[in-house]
Amino acid sequence: MTETLLFSPITIRGVSLKNRIVVPPMHQYSAEKGFPTDWHLMNAGKFAAGGAGLVVVESTKVERRGCGTVGDLGIWDDKFVAPLGRLVQFIKQQNAVAGIQLGHSGRKARASRPWAGDRPLQRTPDIEDWDAWQPVAPSAIAHSEKWPVPRALETGEVKDLVQAWGQAARRAHAAGFDVLELHGAHGYLVHEFLSERSNQRTDEYGGSEAGRMRFLIEVTEAVRAHWPDHKPLFVRLSVEDNAGWGPEQSARLAQILKTKGVDVIDCSSGGISETAPILGKEIKYSYQVPLSEYVRRHAEIMTMAVGLIIHGDQAEQILRDGQADLIAVGREILNNPNWPMDAALKLGVEGPFRNVPPQFGYWLGTRAKRGFGTRPSTWQTGLWEADQAASNS
Repeated sequence: MTETLLFSPITIRGVSLKNRIVVPPMHQYSAEKGFPTDWHLMNAGKFAAGGAGLVVVESTKVERRGCGTVGDLGIWDDKFVAPLGRLVQFIKQQNAVAGIQLGHSGRKARASRPWAGDRPLQRTPDIEDWDAWQPVAPSAIAHSEKWPVPRALETGEVKDLVQAWGQAARRAHAAGFDVLELHGAHGYLVHEFLSERSNQRTDEYGGSEAGRMRFLIEVTEAVRAHWPDHKPLFVRLSVEDNAGWGPEQSARLAQILKTKGVDVIDCSSGGISETAPILGKEIKYSYQVPLSEYVRRHAEIMTMAVGLIIHGDQAEQILRDGQADLIAVGREILNNPNWPMDAALKLGVEGPFRNVPPQFGYWLGTRAKRGFGTRPSTWQTGLWEADQAASNS
């Protein structure tokens, strides 16, 4: 048996995760008028069944204007509680913790789906509330030349939005979620308030660094007023946005958020401009992990690492080096929903098939016990060829 940090349990407030593997929120753009579909049940369910400790449902919008596309999930009305609760129930049935991310697209709203061109949406008769679905932002500054200029929010509207986040948290609790994440990254509304590039307000929500932080701080306070004390609260930040907001500012903000009831900073990057969120000239393994390490050390808060984390031993080393407390596996778990089981097998964890449903864990376990002369297909490129060569020699 191999002792690992990746597969050790962790308790945050009153919620315990069976391991440190998190499926981060990943947009599916497949909702119907804000409601989840069977796709969402399948998508979240396969990750929970694959052995992850925490599965976070994609960015779910706190108001209708905040939808990025026609396929965004919504939580701006109590009618969304029961359908979202169906996702929660299935995730929990697989012995995983259910989380949800709350978001608002701000000036990046009313867009086509990425695979349909990732551009401003064109008006069609089937979008009945086109005029009401107007992109809004801290200031009337477009994301780039190809995007429309948003309408600047009035001060009263900002305060109303703060309360909308609080009510969304109330609904998330009612639906049964046990972890909540606030989306403050990737150039969406909260990030737009933080950035000097997108926030040129002269009221209390702009100007100084403290003024630009105010919106997120007030949102956090409103959320905590409705989110139970025993449930963890995460915040995703673009710790480095390559446009004036960087690790130092993120660490200062994280210190404040910690006093407001935030437990974990989910450390990502980029999104405030068209420039890709890349640190350095190329993306490489763990390329955003240094951001997690910086915030963890300077803000003395738990962090979650993201960014081209592909292998189990890579994730284990990040934890052992003290660079993060949780590991988010995004694109790679899309490629292999059973990544946690696969990682456990490769790291030598005892009973790697015990933490997945017996409908497939039993059969894989019996196969492994009796042996079958080779490795699973996900083990390593080239092993099959090597095994064949060895058997023919």
